[in-house]
Amino acid sequence: MTDSSSGYEDIAELFMSARDRTIGADVVRAWSARLARGARVLDVGCGSGLPITQVLVHEGFRVHAVDASPSMVRAFAQRFPEVPVECADAADCRMLEDAYHGIVAWGLIFLLPPTMQAHVLTRLAAAVEPGGHLLFTAPREVLSWNDALTDRPSWSLGLEAYEALLADRALVVDEHREDAGGNFYYLAHRPR
Repeated sequence: MTDSSSGYEDIAELFMSARDRTIGADVVRAWSARLARGARVLDVGCGSGLPITQVLVHEGFRVHAVDASPSMVRAFAQRFPEVPVECADAADCRMLEDAYHGIVAWGLIFLLPPTMQAHVLTRLAAAVEPGGHLLFTAPREVLSWNDALTDRPSWSLGLEAYEALLADRALVVDEHREDAGGNFYYLAHRPR
């Protein structure tokens, strides 16, 4: 059986206890100001929901979520019983068959092999409604490394490749940001 959680199911308890509950929250809160109150937002790679889903729920969005780790999905469902959550790989989850005003993929894309990154970003882009927004994290540099928690390979295609990939899928990169934890953000939208 293949582990579609990129090793995070094996270390779910460690990840949930070690995850900084503030890193990313400010950037996601600022990004979400682009969306209308009550907009449909999908958190892809939601983990236990802290802090990203928590921010989105607090800001009044109709949040949906997906994660490949059964342990994290169980923790998420206990924390956010009102939020629909799917335990599935982003590459083939059902939730990406719908359309959303906003999609967040925090800490996910670079865990995937390069060809899978292109596939998942294509799915994310297709699920962004006209006028909708996408936010994801990945280093700006082209590089590979082993994930600090799972010791599995991670890859960054780099800023130019990510921007070209999004442009090919009719998304416009509006800006980039970096948070206090050193995470690099790509903020894009689909023109109306």
